[in-house]
Amino acid sequence: MINLFEYQNKVDIQASLDGLEGFLDEIWNSREKNSFYSVNGNDKIESQRFLQFIHKSNELKSNKYVGVIHYQGAKINLLPKIFFDSDKNYTDDTEEQINEINQIHNHILWWLSYCRKIKFPNYQASLGSAKSDFFEVLIYLFSKYTRELLNSSIYQQYEEVNRELSFIKGRLNTNEYISENLSKGKWHKLNCTYDAFVFDNEFNRIIKYVTTLLFNVTSNQDNKKNLREILFILDEVSDERATAEQCSRISFNPMFGEFETVRDYCQLFLTNCVSFDYKNDLKLFAFLLPMEYVFEDFIFGFIDKELENVTAKAQRSDTYLDEDKAFNLKPDLWLKTDHKSLIADTKYKIVYSDEKDPKKGISQNDLYQMLAYAVRFEVNEIILFYPNTIKQGQEEGTELTIKDALANGKEIFVKAFQLPIINRELLESDLETKTDLSELFESTKSELKNKLEKILVPIE
Repeated sequence: MINLFEYQNKVDIQASLDGLEGFLDEIWNSREKNSFYSVNGNDKIESQRFLQFIHKSNELKSNKYVGVIHYQGAKINLLPKIFFDSDKNYTDDTEEQINEINQIHNHILWWLSYCRKIKFPNYQASLGSAKSDFFEVLIYLFSKYTRELLNSSIYQQYEEVNRELSFIKGRLNTNEYISENLSKGKWHKLNCTYDAFVFDNEFNRIIKYVTTLLFNVTSNQDNKKNLREILFILDEVSDERATAEQCSRISFNPMFGEFETVRDYCQLFLTNCVSFDYKNDLKLFAFLLPMEYVFEDFIFGFIDKELENVTAKAQRSDTYLDEDKAFNLKPDLWLKTDHKSLIADTKYKIVYSDEKDPKKGISQNDLYQMLAYAVRFEVNEIILFYPNTIKQGQEEGTELTIKDALANGKEIFVKAFQLPIINRELLESDLETKTDLSELFESTKSELKNKLEKILVPIE
């Protein structure tokens, strides 16, 4: 098992990883263009951006993605940089280290539980196996919820069907009836198109495709059992390849509201899973998430769900920097209280790490960007949210005041804060297999909520 933290540590490229770079290049070029991997102009880059292969020193380093890569029996954990401790050795498969990696995975699962793109069912976070990675836990959450849901209710929907019948139903396809039936002596068979309440529908085909994909990559027996039962229930559903874009188009009436969770899981897997088969043998499988988007989505979801006095809107895109509307401004969060509106931006960066740095690690580009937001959105308060790190004992804050000479000396306040999103005690605790995510992170939730209220409530 290889543990790599974003842009931090490096490991020697083992012989078992020969050919991995070529496979990743192929995966990169065949990825879904609407996925996270194609943002910020990445769709024009031909070489993969998942891992860095340093050929001069024969070393491997991770980029901005977190997740897990399985390649020909080897497993590479890609972990968030905010957990990296330079004083530790992450190459030993000791019980203590495996436990810490699992607790890091639990943190990622907790962050995802607040993300808008997925609704988590309330199940235990762990599979009870110290060897399980967070991808296996995600499969467990999906397979257990979906199996129990399909055992209690079957999803059916109306779809347009073309069939030959002995009576007219819906509308008669006159041209097809004349050319295919009447001309061939099958005058008694009527070619009709009608809406039918069918089990073999698009959504069930998506579930079956995702279940088959996961069944082929999971090594956990509980997961295989749950997935096998889902495939048994969906045995009469057609086998078709599915995409994340199909998931995004599916909506449900209130009667089938519970299936939204299944759809969100399917979209999560189809957006972030990459695989490569060679002669029907799975050579590579990866589940990868860009942490900057996970952090942004987590903070938005947390404020939206936990802070009653604050209304949060994500990425307002109706304002431009220039009059020709060529440069669109998209702040991460538009926050509104009873008395005031302000803009907040999430920055997944390590700050306050150097005590001698007068800028506290806050980049000049970020400050310029915030100033543009303040001017164009006509607000005088901007907040920057950064994550805390495992190496820093307390979360810090910085306040900058900028006077706008073009607006009669109007003051713009830019405030930067580290948010407590890490449970340090949990990282040193044994893995609990019977505890829900919400219980594991109850103290962290309270700490983060109190911090955000102190930042935002005084604005009123």
